[in-house]
Amino acid sequence: MPPTLASLVHHSALKLTVRAGEERLDTPVRWAHASELADPVPYMEGGELLLITALKLDAEDPEAMRRYVKRLAGAGVVGLGFAVGVHYPDIPKALLDAATEADLPLIEVPRRTPFIAISKAVSAAIAEEQYRAVTAGFAAQRELTRQTLSDGPEGLLLALAGQVDGWAALYDASGAAVAVAPDWATRRAARLTTDVERLRERPAPASLVVAGAEDRVELHSLGTGRRPRAALAVGTASTLGTAERYAVHSAIALLTLTTERSRSLHAAEQRIGAAVLRMLLAGEPDHARTVAGDLYGGLLDAPFRLVVAEVASASAARVRAGAGTGTGTGTEESGEGAGEPAAPASPAVLAAVADASASGDPLAALVDVVEAAAARSGEALLVVPYGERLVLLAVDGGAGVRACAEYAAALEAGRGTAGREVTASGEEAELVMGLSAPSGPIAAATAYKQAEQALSVARRRGRALVEHEELAAGSVLPLLADDAVRAFADGLLRALHEHDATGRGDLVASLRAWLSRHGQWDAAAADLGVHRHTLRYRMRRVEEILGRSLDDPDVRMELWLSLKATSVGSE
Repeated sequence: MPPTLASLVHHSALKLTVRAGEERLDTPVRWAHASELADPVPYMEGGELLLITALKLDAEDPEAMRRYVKRLAGAGVVGLGFAVGVHYPDIPKALLDAATEADLPLIEVPRRTPFIAISKAVSAAIAEEQYRAVTAGFAAQRELTRQTLSDGPEGLLLALAGQVDGWAALYDASGAAVAVAPDWATRRAARLTTDVERLRERPAPASLVVAGAEDRVELHSLGTGRRPRAALAVGTASTLGTAERYAVHSAIALLTLTTERSRSLHAAEQRIGAAVLRMLLAGEPDHARTVAGDLYGGLLDAPFRLVVAEVASASAARVRAGAGTGTGTGTEESGEGAGEPAAPASPAVLAAVADASASGDPLAALVDVVEAAAARSGEALLVVPYGERLVLLAVDGGAGVRACAEYAAALEAGRGTAGREVTASGEEAELVMGLSAPSGPIAAATAYKQAEQALSVARRRGRALVEHEELAAGSVLPLLADDAVRAFADGLLRALHEHDATGRGDLVASLRAWLSRHGQWDAAAADLGVHRHTLRYRMRRVEEILGRSLDDPDVRMELWLSLKATSVGSE
């Protein structure tokens, strides 16, 4: 406790006597200051015990004393000490009445007690309180450290709640409460998600105070980077004291160490993850399992999904997507697939998308979302930077895969700005992901190829996420919108188009009809409204002009796909 007027009055060496304001002696004293100015208020900060001898005061004028005392009380002066036997043998009645009227504590200081003794007593009490607070802070730090080492963040939160006589909660990067102590505060902590999201918008380190009807809550960001890794909430009935403040600061430091892993440890884990991935892709699942150990071993014991993500050119994606929407065939062009519809994005995922837009690093934002989701569910997750790509191995049907789908849905919902960055050439770029079918360690290389194929389709269609299982559910025709396929088709059919342009026969339309009827002359001729002999002549001309035999099934396939490719591009 800081010194109070009561503690000074009870100080046996000072011999002080209370003459007014007995009900307010429990008021803390920040300092004791002597001043004989008629108006010392400009030099006061509040919380002082003002010591006077009334050298320059008209202490017997009631009106002057009322004004004097009123100004002192208005400036936050907590008490007035009057030295008797110096200029006045006793406290003047005008001053005594004014202090009583204003309920300002008035203390009689005997002549044998110098003002410096009172100042020293206040200073010593403040120093003692500060020493006590520092000592308690160090004790709290030792206890919090011990609990962290033995029971992790949960033990730290429980110890911190006891230190501040309140409750404490830890939130992950998405704003979800991952640990609360004591248990009765769980519902209270859950109501602060919006405030935690507000805290994430501020540059780290950041803090804010949430005052409610139940308590007073302080929120502090955790982490050393630009984006907070987590947040700490501390709820108490009143403002924290010095000792409690030391405890909170110690908890922030310890939680930062536990949530913000050292760069060397993080780099080592990434190297292990990269080695595990290389072994899986090389067809060495047993070696991969050995290297993974306890860190990633659990991930390889159950079916997993492999995700390949990269940042692709937005303008190129839009061009390809526009070229591939003309046929109206296939389910993928409308953004639908064979899998279940993506769940609505959570507020935490929407916040991550906004962060990606602001930071220009959608891959990092994706990692934050998926890691947070996996951590909340206790799932293993392998995240490996792979060149300019990011590869993730996540439990099939788990929180990590769902987080990818939510993130993709949020990206596509706000494709105008979020999830994009600007490349060195000044071109916008978008995050795209490919998701493999469920797989296991033995088929990891196949899963990677599936994810790459899905990624290629996502990039071509301007989609944020495509699952490999979607590819077989739609039509192959939209794939023909690729520029390389179109160029091949144009080159293959150019001679036929040039022939038709001279008005010497409709070879392209005849070829399309004949191929669509699987080489049936009568049916194809009827479709064209010509005699079958005319159609036979035209097909011989096609073979002569192209220098290819229509009896070759590969030739017929190439011609049919070329005709479809030119149709996709022109419709």
